[in-house]
Amino acid sequence: MIDCVCRFSMIDRHSDLSQKGEQLKRRVVITGMGAVTPLGNSVAETWEGICRGKSGIGRLTKFDCTAYETRIAGELKGFDPLQYVNKKELRRLDDFIIYALAASEMALADAGLTIGAIEAERTGVIIGSAVGGLATIEKEKEAIFLGGPRKMSAFTVPAVLANLAAGHVSIRFGAKGPIGCSVTACSSGACAIGDAARLISEGYADCMIAGGVEAAVTPMCVAGFNAMRAISTHRNDEPEKASRPFDRDRDGFVIGEGCGLVILEALPHALSRGARIFCELTGYGNTSDAFHMAAPPPGHEGAVRCMKVALRDAGMEETEIDYINAHGTSTPLNDAYETEAIKAVFGEHARRLAVSSTKSMTGHLLGAAGGIETIFCVKAIDAGVLPPTINLDHPDPACDLDYVPHQARKTAIRTAMSNSFGFGGVNAVLIFRKFEE
Repeated sequence: MIDCVCRFSMIDRHSDLSQKGEQLKRRVVITGMGAVTPLGNSVAETWEGICRGKSGIGRLTKFDCTAYETRIAGELKGFDPLQYVNKKELRRLDDFIIYALAASEMALADAGLTIGAIEAERTGVIIGSAVGGLATIEKEKEAIFLGGPRKMSAFTVPAVLANLAAGHVSIRFGAKGPIGCSVTACSSGACAIGDAARLISEGYADCMIAGGVEAAVTPMCVAGFNAMRAISTHRNDEPEKASRPFDRDRDGFVIGEGCGLVILEALPHALSRGARIFCELTGYGNTSDAFHMAAPPPGHEGAVRCMKVALRDAGMEETEIDYINAHGTSTPLNDAYETEAIKAVFGEHARRLAVSSTKSMTGHLLGAAGGIETIFCVKAIDAGVLPPTINLDHPDPACDLDYVPHQARKTAIRTAMSNSFGFGGVNAVLIFRKFEE
């Protein structure tokens, strides 16, 4: 009851918002971006790699992987955590929190935004993560095994909780508005952005820091996905060729790490401070397959409904979509079923769509995937460049759309869709449109 009263009183404070359903919606725009990925330690460096069709996959270096079936990963390269945290914090924080602090600092700077110069209570944070501080869990379990429970660090629990990425970002930058963490497997980042956009559109916040983060290149995670037969094992000697979405010879995804965050603002808020607007977020869909823990249903019916929900939320026709950043994991089932789903939703227009999987270059960043792939959609609209799908050397006959093979394509587009699907049957779809007043 208290929560309801607070929410209604918050809406009452804004006389420009009607209390009737659709009339409550405010337009949501993206004004800043920040990222650390296997392709680079900034949005600019990452995007440059995407445009060159560069692979960020390499030999796994975070632990001794000699006995593992998979010995490759999309790791960060040359990332200096001491640019973003001090030595004491470095010892106490898991990498996923540090990555989020780095990307949020970049995103706020990109947006020209200083919390404090705006209303802090109207600025929030939602950062998704599939597994949180898994590396810390594994390290502290080893400490207990070797030295007993007294060897457990007092900072263990705050380092492993998935919501602490959002918590630390909120504390660091003084964001006192809505805070949350989407834990929806590989859809976590996309759900975080969609949920944050809804908070803004319905009047509960004016500005949100949102996206996804992951630092799960760990012994347990790699071994677990090996046991599930989910990640690639065939190209340990050619890591840059291992992630091959829609290719006949794909044999699983390649695990990656990193963070992708965006600054979302209500349009009037962005205009009032003279912000640069990259694009508008117009639609969000979120559905469940209600089918299987790890496998999509044939034809990916849940994804079909999710894309339709997002289109309806955006008030757009199927023919208005120009580009889809596919989930495109490089697994046998996902790529074929996602292709079926796209054809089911878009009909004849599917043949005119450009569809690509940037996971061919970054690997699969799990809970961070939706965040970084949102940035790729925004950059595609802003720069007029479609990211390629690399390693598509032998197209699967079941995957017969235009996947922008091998090389980026210079094409002016107005709209982009980002698909994210996760274990548990969760689907999330975001739609972006070139900003027009």
